[in-house]
Amino acid sequence: MSPYHATRTMHPLLAKYLTELAAHPLRTKAITTGILCFLQEVLASNLAGVPPKKASKDAPFISQVLARAHIDSKALKMAIYGFLVSAPLGHFLVGLLQKAFAGKTSLKARIAQIVANNLLVAPITVSAYLASMAIIGGVRSLEGVKNTVKDGFLSVIRITWVTSPLSLTIAQKFIPVELWVPFFNSITFVLGTYFNFRMKKIRMKKEKERAKGDADRKEL
Repeated sequence: MSPYHATRTMHPLLAKYLTELAAHPLRTKAITTGILCFLQEVLASNLAGVPPKKASKDAPFISQVLARAHIDSKALKMAIYGFLVSAPLGHFLVGLLQKAFAGKTSLKARIAQIVANNLLVAPITVSAYLASMAIIGGVRSLEGVKNTVKDGFLSVIRITWVTSPLSLTIAQKFIPVELWVPFFNSITFVLGTYFNFRMKKIRMKKEKERAKGDADRKEL
């Protein structure tokens, strides 16, 4: 199915998106990923019950509303991460993978594509994600970033190794190639929100335990 034919048989907004994707692939992916990463942060913060940052009493009403909704500097940093890191990296790595297996539809080629994605693409993207989350979360030392990647790598890569082959298999069998980007964007958005949610819950639990320990020591 050609992109031109596909755009004539689907929703106008999706058709417009695919047209932009074909004409300006990296720019379109960067904008899309930036928006999705922004929404991931806002949604994960609200689902995890993270206490919102208190706006000053003199702050405009809109600023107070945005603070309660967790639309803050961290959400903007996530958007920057999506725009400048996640999208370009994914565009380059997935592009190489698609070129390597272009026109190969045999079962052996499909399995090889899944294996290559799990062993080559996934570790790079997971490491970049964890390192970026560490920096956005306030880690400033190289050693701290390395420790964050080391601590979270196995748990994230295990989930990726389960979901990635499944989503890639579905894409190979049922999704036209020109629709792979929006399909994988939706998968990445759900997983990214889940990972972000888990990290926030773990961080909140540690902070609660630390506060309780400090209180117990003061009583002694």
